[in-house]
Amino acid sequence: MEPLSERAAATHRRILEAAAAELIETGDIEVAAVARRAGLSVGLPYRYFGTRSGLMSALLADFYDRLVNETVLGHFSGHTWLERWRAQLTRWVDWVYDEPLASVVLGRMVGDAQVAAMEARCARQVIALGAKHVAAGQAEGVVTRGRDAELMSAAVVGGMRSVLAVVLNQDPRPDRAAVLQEIWEFSTGALGATRDDTP
Repeated sequence: MEPLSERAAATHRRILEAAAAELIETGDIEVAAVARRAGLSVGLPYRYFGTRSGLMSALLADFYDRLVNETVLGHFSGHTWLERWRAQLTRWVDWVYDEPLASVVLGRMVGDAQVAAMEARCARQVIALGAKHVAAGQAEGVVTRGRDAELMSAAVVGGMRSVLAVVLNQDPRPDRAAVLQEIWEFSTGALGATRDDTP
C-alpha cells in the first residue's frame, strides 16, 4: 500500500477523529454521520476505509497504536524492574483515564467479525510486548522464573483491561490512585514479583 499524500493523510486523520467523536457521543458509528461531522461528502469515508467495519477497525488500530506508543514502548524511569513497572502502570492508568475513547473501546464497543479480528490482533500485539517485559523481569530475578512469559503477560493484560473497563464506566469514576494500587497489587501478585513494602 502506497503512503498517503499529506492532504490524504490529513483527510484520513480527520475522518478518524470524527469517527471517534461519533462513537464517544452515540456509542456507535454511522458513516453518514461521521462524514457530516467531518464536513466531508458521504462517500469519502468509504473511499478511505472501504466499509463501516473498515472504519471501525481503523479506529481500533489507531487507538491501540497510541496506547502502545504511550504506555508500552516509552522509556520508564527506575533503577529496578519493579520501579519501571510501577512507572509504566502509572502511565497506563493516566493515559486511559484521560483518553475519551478508552471507555468505549475497552468497555462497550461492539462490531462484526472484521472488528473482532482487529481487536484480537491488537490484543496479541500488547500481550507480545508485555511478554518481553515479563521476560526482562524474570532475567532480573524479580518475576517468577520457569513460567511462560507470554501466558503471564496475557493474564496481566487481560486483568488490567477488565479492571479498567469497569472503572471507566462507573459514575463517578474511582480515584485513579486507588485504581493504580489495585492493578499494582494484582499484577505483582500474578507475576509472583518479589517486592518490598514500597508501592
